[in-house]
Amino acid sequence: MSSRITVSNQNIYYGDFKAVADVSINIEPKSITALIGPSGCGKSTFLRTLNRMHEVIPGGRVDGEVMIDGQNIYGKGIDPVIVRRHVGMVFQQPNPFPTMSIAGNVLAGIKLNNKRVSKSEQAEIVERSLKGANLWEEVKDRLDLPGGSLSGGQQQRLCIARAIAVKPAVVLMDEPCSALDPISTRAIEELMVELKEDYTIVIVTHNMQQAARVSDYTAFFNLEATGKPGKLVEYGDTPTMFTEPTQAATADYISGRFG
Repeated sequence: MSSRITVSNQNIYYGDFKAVADVSINIEPKSITALIGPSGCGKSTFLRTLNRMHEVIPGGRVDGEVMIDGQNIYGKGIDPVIVRRHVGMVFQQPNPFPTMSIAGNVLAGIKLNNKRVSKSEQAEIVERSLKGANLWEEVKDRLDLPGGSLSGGQQQRLCIARAIAVKPAVVLMDEPCSALDPISTRAIEELMVELKEDYTIVIVTHNMQQAARVSDYTAFFNLEATGKPGKLVEYGDTPTMFTEPTQAATADYISGRFG
């Protein structure tokens, strides 16, 4: 599967309030796309529509199309649970199940999907996923310890291991490094670059240096005024966006003149 994401004429609502308006974007497969923009412009809201988590919020709804591998995930009869199996999510704060073991955390998504796997398959999934998250060597001798016993950076990598254990095609990350120290941030950034060989990755970040370091493409969201919907202002490959943006607002935001 190519895991290309094509969003067309998307409007996102909280009840009657239109939070994000008229988004159309092609997100390239096996790449990292960074969503940037000031607080409140709809980046995280947009991100959550890519695996149908926005509608979990009371009053949350979406108009328009989100095509992944040629299928509209908002089409009739599409099960959101299956969508979320295909499109994993890593949140801002590391959120392992604190009392569940490290191995149990990795397998949580598998068990949630009612997949029956043998003990040997479970061990293989745990090892593969923790290696994929660059965590195996650090925890392989303590897999039975609680996930909450790990450091913040390790917990975030454990959450990434949990997300990739179910073999999604797309991984969404909502400010995955904002709660981490610089060393852990670097580890997660290096991991993202490795993961894009197998996954399409979309991240929300407020860190312009991070967007410039890790992303292949950048999408700049903004809003005209408080109470107005957020909009996608500009989208392109990251080097061009950071050196020759076409919109003045993009240049102002990236250079730190606002936001």
